[in-house]
Amino acid sequence: MANGSIIDITDAYKAFGRNIHALRGVDLQVDAGEVFGLLGPNGAGKSTLVKILMTVVRPDRLGGTMLGRSPGDKRALAKVGYLPEHHNFPSYLTGRQVIEFVAAMTGMRRQPRRRSADRLLKRVGMWDWADKRVKSYSKGMLQRIGLAQALVNTPELVLLDEPTDGVDPVGRQEIRDLLLGLRDEGMTVFINSHLLSELEMVCDRVAIMVKGRVAMQGTIDDLTADSRHYELRIHGSAPDWIDSLPDVSMQSDEHGTLLRINGREPDGIQTLIDRLRAEDRTILEIRPVRDSLEALFMRAVTEGGEGFAGPGAVVGDEGGRP
Repeated sequence: MANGSIIDITDAYKAFGRNIHALRGVDLQVDAGEVFGLLGPNGAGKSTLVKILMTVVRPDRLGGTMLGRSPGDKRALAKVGYLPEHHNFPSYLTGRQVIEFVAAMTGMRRQPRRRSADRLLKRVGMWDWADKRVKSYSKGMLQRIGLAQALVNTPELVLLDEPTDGVDPVGRQEIRDLLLGLRDEGMTVFINSHLLSELEMVCDRVAIMVKGRVAMQGTIDDLTADSRHYELRIHGSAPDWIDSLPDVSMQSDEHGTLLRINGREPDGIQTLIDRLRAEDRTILEIRPVRDSLEALFMRAVTEGGEGFAGPGAVVGDEGGRP
């Protein structure tokens, strides 16, 4: 695996018919032992890419590797856990039976798969519902069982398509903790999700797809580096000499004056703080600021020339063809 990449794919291309271009040459790298988030507007190609990695959809063109082998290699796929976006477990099975069935499909023997089902049911918080039929489950419970079956083969890589869809806030917190725990155990977690706040809390790196291409890829800190600055709020109006300082802007309101200091390093604001204190100015707040993942996402979409439902949107992902 080049540079420790679990997924290192190049030039992924997929079209449906003549006019629907779901992927337009995607390059994507996911490093070992990280939580990686894939995001983009509806129709960007996210689910199509995941389905190609899992051989559900055949690409028109694809280079690179997954787990050190060609994408689609059965030896690599045996080390992957997968939670599809629209999974549909047989309603007459219990949660335990779903997990044991998936374990049996991996070739696991009866006793080990029973032990594995017990362990995973407890881990995803479904022990008390283990022997109730799937048809009685809420959407959040189904997602928990979906996570459990994705982990049944103790994978090196787990691909999760909208893992917190339909899960309440408490459940999302528990799933976040689970994903971070998997990362700490050395597993690589790949998440496709539209819940930006969820991704921001758990992901080491992200990629933003727009119109079938990767528009941005990297850590959130790296991608937002240009937006990083400090905000300093003082009581009352600002001193006159503030206007003469480069890279400092201000805005006054009933709560005092907010100073924005451009720059990433804290050393840049120390002289300003010392000068304000020397004048007995009351400093109410100092905080570092950067763009949120949502702001980063909107910038990528805007620069890509695509709105959520605007003309020219690429179909072939969520809500479209596979």
